[in-house]
Amino acid sequence: MPGPITPPAGRQPTQPTPQQALRDFDDTDYAQGPSRHLEHLVESGCVLRFARMPFVLEAGEARFLDTRWSNGKAKNISLRGSGELRGAQGEASELEALRAMIERFASQSAQLVERLFPQYRGRLRAGNASLRPFEVETRNRSWRQDDTRLHVDAFPSNPMRGVRLLRVFTNVHPGQRARQWRVGEAFPDFAERFAPRLRPALPGSARLLRLLRVTKALRTPYDQAMLQLHDLAKSDLDYQRDAPQAAVDFAPGSTWVVFSDQVLHAVMGGQHMMEQTFYLHPDDQLAPSTAPLRVLERVLGRDLGVPARHP
Repeated sequence: MPGPITPPAGRQPTQPTPQQALRDFDDTDYAQGPSRHLEHLVESGCVLRFARMPFVLEAGEARFLDTRWSNGKAKNISLRGSGELRGAQGEASELEALRAMIERFASQSAQLVERLFPQYRGRLRAGNASLRPFEVETRNRSWRQDDTRLHVDAFPSNPMRGVRLLRVFTNVHPGQRARQWRVGEAFPDFAERFAPRLRPALPGSARLLRLLRVTKALRTPYDQAMLQLHDLAKSDLDYQRDAPQAAVDFAPGSTWVVFSDQVLHAVMGGQHMMEQTFYLHPDDQLAPSTAPLRVLERVLGRDLGVPARHP
C-alpha cells in the first residue's frame, strides 16, 4: 500500500493518482477503535476502505435486501433528517423495522466519522441515509443519471453552495457480490481539464429557478460550475475511456468513506448498499484550500459566490 499522504507544514496535501487513491485500514467496528485523524487523506482525494467493517444486520433484517421493498419511484429507500422514510412500501410494522435498520446505520456512521475525523467534531451535519437495493447494471437511466460514468456528485435541484459531501458506504450484499467502482484523476487536474468549457449562468436564472421551485436554494456560480463539470465528464465518451482511472472493488462486509464531490467515481456493478451523507463547510476542513470550491476559484481566477460559513 502506498505510504501516507502527509502535507508538510504550510503546503497543500499531495493529490493522489487513481492508483494511490485507495487507502486500507484494519478497523473492524464503527464505534470502537483508535481516533484516526485521517482528515488529510480524505481531503486530498483518497478513498478510505475498511474491508472488515460490516454493518451487522439484526434478526429478520436480511429480508430487506430485496427490491420488493422499493415503491419503484426512486432508486433508493431513504431516511430523511425529519425521520420520514421515502421510497419504500410494505405494512406499517415492516416499514418501522426497515426504518429502525437504516436509523441504526446512520447512528453507527456518525460514530465512525467522529472517530476518524476529530477535526470535524461538532462541525459535520448529518444528511439522509439510504438503502440502495437495485442492481447497478439494470437501472434505466439517461446519460446524466448514468453513474457508471466517471463523475463528481452535484445535484440540479439541491445546490450545495460550497458545502462538502462526505459519504459513508457499506456493502450489505448477502452473498459475494462486490461493489465495483472506478476512481478517476485528482480533482485539480479534472478542473483544469474542463475549465475552458465552463460557462456562467444566464443573468437572473438562479432566482428564476428558485422562484419556480426547481431548486431548493439559489444556485451560486460554484453550483453552476459543478453541475457543468458533472455533465461535461459524463457526456465526454473519450474522457470516460481514456482518462486516468483505476478499478476498485468493495467486497460484502466492507465500508468506505469518501468526499464524493471531490473524488471522480463511477459505479460499475453491485447490489444492496447502504449510504450516509454528512455535510461539511470547507472552512471547517483541516486544509480548506483542497475543497472543490477553493480549487475552482484558483483555476477560474474568480470568486464563486459562496457565502461565508455561519458562526
